[in-house]
Amino acid sequence: MSQSIELLAAYWTIAGDVFPMGPTEVSPFSFQDRMEAAGKAGFKGIGLVHNDMMDTVDKIGYPAMRAILEKNGIKHVELEFLVDWYQSGERRRQSDKVRQELLEAAKALGARSIKIGPGISQETADIELMAREFRLLCQQAADAGANVVLEIMPFSNVRTIETALAIVESADQPNGGLLLDIWHLQRGGIDFSEISKIPTRFIKSIELNDAHKYAIEPLWMDTIHKRVLPGEGTFDVPAFINAVQAAGYEGPWGLEVLSDTHRKHPLEQMANRAYEAAINQFRI
Repeated sequence: MSQSIELLAAYWTIAGDVFPMGPTEVSPFSFQDRMEAAGKAGFKGIGLVHNDMMDTVDKIGYPAMRAILEKNGIKHVELEFLVDWYQSGERRRQSDKVRQELLEAAKALGARSIKIGPGISQETADIELMAREFRLLCQQAADAGANVVLEIMPFSNVRTIETALAIVESADQPNGGLLLDIWHLQRGGIDFSEISKIPTRFIKSIELNDAHKYAIEPLWMDTIHKRVLPGEGTFDVPAFINAVQAAGYEGPWGLEVLSDTHRKHPLEQMANRAYEAAINQFRI
């Protein structure tokens, strides 16, 4: 089975000693070095975060980036991370700037998906508003040939499959769906059997990782610093994979590891260890 599996290294998995909303989100490793390490390790996909991506665009431009991707066999690209896409005022103004740059990048790089976030630390979701804005965003992304994937997160206003489905089903866009990250489902108390409730067409992206039995608090710190490679924690990763496959998902499998120990390894070691840990879960 593992021979037909294509893995995608999410940005933080091989970015090095950086983390979300840290002093910088720009990788200490060049774009070319990261793509070469990913390709040599066996990855067929890569994730790019907005701040680092724009830094690379300023340095070498989109044509050079695309050439590097093709040279290293990277055929799946996911971009992240858009927040406040349904807000108004100053938060929306700042979000719209990021949105436009992500849409331009998606078109220039032939991106597969744009990852978007729910309302972090918000209790309730305005389903009607979010569905309307999600529909608009999907229509804009369709012009760039990209999916829009909404991530379920336990510390947000989209923390259940029911809420997430209410948004994407109401929007009803062919390129709009959900991102299922095993960490967010496991820490959010969502049983993997619930994945069967999601129509196949709405499962657009998947992310694998693992974690220790007990989370550190606040939960946000656990997700950005204490994840581990698949098989090195307590999550039943093969069960998650089986549930996703049973639901009909056939795309690439993302690997997102945000770890204050993994990120300090040399680039090649990060890429090789990450690939082997993930692909081994398909052999169990």
